[in-house]
Amino acid sequence: MAAGTATGLAGGYSQKQLVTFVWTGQGLLAVVALWGSTELADRIRTGDVASDLLRPVHPITMYLAADVGRAGHAVLTRFVPPVLTGLLFFDVYLPRQWFTAPLFVLSTGLAVLLCFACRFLVNSVAYWLTDIRGPMIAWMIGSGVLGGLFFPLRFLPEPLMVALWVATPFPGMLQTPLDVLVERDAPALRGGLVALQVMWAGLLLTACVMVQRRAERRLVIQGG
Repeated sequence: MAAGTATGLAGGYSQKQLVTFVWTGQGLLAVVALWGSTELADRIRTGDVASDLLRPVHPITMYLAADVGRAGHAVLTRFVPPVLTGLLFFDVYLPRQWFTAPLFVLSTGLAVLLCFACRFLVNSVAYWLTDIRGPMIAWMIGSGVLGGLFFPLRFLPEPLMVALWVATPFPGMLQTPLDVLVERDAPALRGGLVALQVMWAGLLLTACVMVQRRAERRLVIQGG
């Protein structure tokens, strides 16, 4: 049954919440760039990454700044149109608490950081593997399923859902900001989910720095 004609609750969502979840999710997908590109991996493969290492800006800072700019552009061109379409043609859920909007903006920004860090790590595999098509395919499938793109993670059995939320960063890339927006949970729990995003963003960005440092030493050993 389609969300627009459903009645009752599904996974704890009302009909309006599901409609908002779907339409906002389509726009948010472009903002976080869940699947992104292989630009870094391509530069590593061709050797062009050597010029990145000569610049006064750290490679992670450089690529992150570019990704934040891309996300900002996507908000205007890819996020706003689907949301406006949903507002015009469907009965959507409008937040009822004043702090939902700023919390959603914060959660979306953290989702961009999380997704960037994961994509940077996947691309960095090219320092060790010439061809990253395998890791990239695994990332595309895994991030879509575990991030809440194909279906809300609330549809899963609760023990599995909680394990995914706590033990992996994937829900923080789509599911968390969408649940914050539709006010799926109590305020304290929504704040806790955003706190999980902060934790994972710190861990993953730290991992990016460590991997980049290790990769640079490897390039020196190879004479790159």
